[in-house]
This record gives sequence, C-alpha cells and structure tokens, in this order.
Amino acid sequence: MDFDTPIDRHHSYSTQWDFAADRFGKYDVLPFSISDTDFATPPEVVDALAQRLRHPVFGYTRWNHSDFKEPIVRWFYRRGKAQIDPDWIVYSPSVMWSVSTLIRLLSKPGEQVVVFRPLYDGFFGAIQANGRELVGVDLSADASVPIDYDVLAQACTSSAAKIFLLTNPHNPTGRVFTREELARMVDIARKTNTFVITDDIHRDIILGTVPYTPLTDITTEHVALACSGSKTFNIPGLIGSYAFVPDKALREAFLYELKQKNALSSTSIFGMYAQIAAYTRCDYYVDELNAYIRQNMHYILAFLQEQLPQIRFEVPQATYLAWMDISQLGVSSEDLQQACVQYGHVGIMSGTTYGDERFMRMCVGCPRTKLERGLQGLLRGVRGLKEASAAQEVQSAQEVHPHEGVQRL
Repeated sequence: MDFDTPIDRHHSYSTQWDFAADRFGKYDVLPFSISDTDFATPPEVVDALAQRLRHPVFGYTRWNHSDFKEPIVRWFYRRGKAQIDPDWIVYSPSVMWSVSTLIRLLSKPGEQVVVFRPLYDGFFGAIQANGRELVGVDLSADASVPIDYDVLAQACTSSAAKIFLLTNPHNPTGRVFTREELARMVDIARKTNTFVITDDIHRDIILGTVPYTPLTDITTEHVALACSGSKTFNIPGLIGSYAFVPDKALREAFLYELKQKNALSSTSIFGMYAQIAAYTRCDYYVDELNAYIRQNMHYILAFLQEQLPQIRFEVPQATYLAWMDISQLGVSSEDLQQACVQYGHVGIMSGTTYGDERFMRMCVGCPRTKLERGLQGLLRGVRGLKEASAAQEVQSAQEVHPHEGVQRL
C-alpha cells in the first residue's frame, strides 16, 4: 500500500483540514489534530463501496445478521485468537455513542466515572455533559512505570463510583495494557462492584511487542467493549461501529436505547459494507500501516533527539498519536500550540485538551513529507517562543532601567 503519496483533502469538508481554524484560529496551518489518517482507504473497501453504489437504492438497512457479525468474530480471532460470541455484538453509530449510552444505563446523574488521566478529550463530554462526575487516576506514558492499583482501587471503592472507563490501547499515551494489567483492573472492579467500559477503537494499531488483549478475554461479567474499524481503515465518515455486551439484560437495554428511544437501528449501508470488506480482505493493510506508523514514530524520535532534545519522547506501544513531553522547555503546552501556529504554521494539540499541560499530542498517521514539515514547524514554534520571551525580557529590563546603556557627556 502506498502511504507516501500525499492526498489533498482540502474542499472535502474534512474536519481536520477544511475546518482547522475552529481549533487553531487560522486556516493556513498544517494540521496534526483529529485522529483520522491522511491515508487512502484500502482499495478492497473502495471497490466494495463502488459495487454497492451501482445499486441505485439506498434504503433502510439491517445490521443484525451474520454477514455483519461474523467478520468481526473472525477478525478478533485471526488477529489475537480472541473468542467472541456473535450474540454479544450490537451495532452503534459510533464508539462514543456506545460509551455515552452505557454510562447513562449504568449510572445516575451525580455518580462517578473513574478514568485514567490523561484521557481522550471526548470522554470529558461523555461523562460531564451526562451529569456524571469524572474521577481521574494518573497514568504514565512510560509502560515500565507500574499502574498505581492502590489509587485506582481507592477511586473505585467510593460508593458513588459506578463505572471505570478505559481506553485500550490508551489514548493519548499509546500504552497497551497487558493481560496481567487488565486482570488486576478487573479484580479491582469486581471487588468494588464497578462496571468496566472499554473503548478499543485503536486496537489494530500496535507498534511494540505487547499484544492487544480485549477485556472480554479476561472476563465477560460486568464489562462492555466498544470498537470500530474506523480509525484503522480511515472510514469514520462512513459511520458505524459495534460493541460487545455479554450481559443479556444490558444488551437488551442498549438495543432499546438504540431502536425505541433513538430510532438508530438502521445502519449506514456504506459503513457496513466498508467494515465487512475491511475485516474480510484487508489484513495486509493493517500490517503495512503499522510498519509505516512505526517508522514515522522513529523519525520523530531521531528528529527530537537532534533538534529539540528538551522534548522527551518514546515510541509508543500503539496508536498513531505521538505524545511528547515538553515540560523541560519551561513553557505551557497552550503557549507552545499558539507559537506553532504563529511561527511554524502547524497545528499540534496542546496536552491541556487531554488533561496534562506538560505534553503535546501530534497525530502522525500521515505521509512522511507531511510529518517532516510538521516537525520543522514545531522547531520554528519553539524557537519563535524563545525569541519572543528573550525580547520581552530585554523590554522589561529597559522599562526598569531606562537609562542604562546611555552615554553621559
């Protein structure tokens, strides 16, 4: 698959490209923000969509059949030997719709949802806009730093804590949780009567040696897993996801929300065709994608070590999100984001968006040429911020000592 050739996404109503000013205040920025890729969808998926387009009727569409479910079951087995019962599978328009719906079903307003911090920014709305309290437990991006299970257990022990919301692999740190780590989390959740919801949308983008393990491999009690092929195959605009809900009563309540309350049970026909084709014929694409993303991450590491050694970065275990520690620069990530826009004309996300101002998040699912331009823009942003700071110091000194340097006769 050709991941090197840039594809112009302007004038396609792209959130990342055509509406960059919404996030960065200017249109003339090279964006590294939204976590979709700049890569072409696999040709097998495009062909499946083109074939369906030749049928001129696009009516209401059913998802509850083996043609939708079996490719998911086989995908999880083929790429990790996970055993998935097709009866667990439910359709959802998006992973975040699944997460928000499960939060409403499993807790009441005012109750608590425990999360690892930093966290995917969509979780703030899913929790707080639904009237629940967010309780954060710090998680290191360094996988060699153990999870503080005591703090996690303390957070889950509260009588108000009803849900532990997880991302696996973790967004934004790129950490993949081991089978042993997941088992410890499940044990804490069981002892504290906390339900675990896990968002596994980045499950395919594995860059390191730790394999992805779905939570349902650990237990099928008091857990639900939301997922989609949208990140992997760059098809979020086609709409569609799925969830594993092993508990029958919860599954029926979820489907009641989907169909009776929200009238969403008719799937996007293109999202369904795309996912079936991707999960049936595109293993090679994922393997090549991961190899390319891994090379991008190593390019970032080499660039920062040479040009910006104050920015600490390690190649993540998963995702196409580079989580960069800027704390040694002595500037806030919000100020650096603005400097990158002003001086470097690149849009890189402030870690404040995800709950940690010491970091920047850069989506690097893109051709190498774009990444090179982005890193040069980051360099110009850092330099511009330093030059502006130095100029401000000189100006402040002159205001305090206005006659210094003036020759007296």
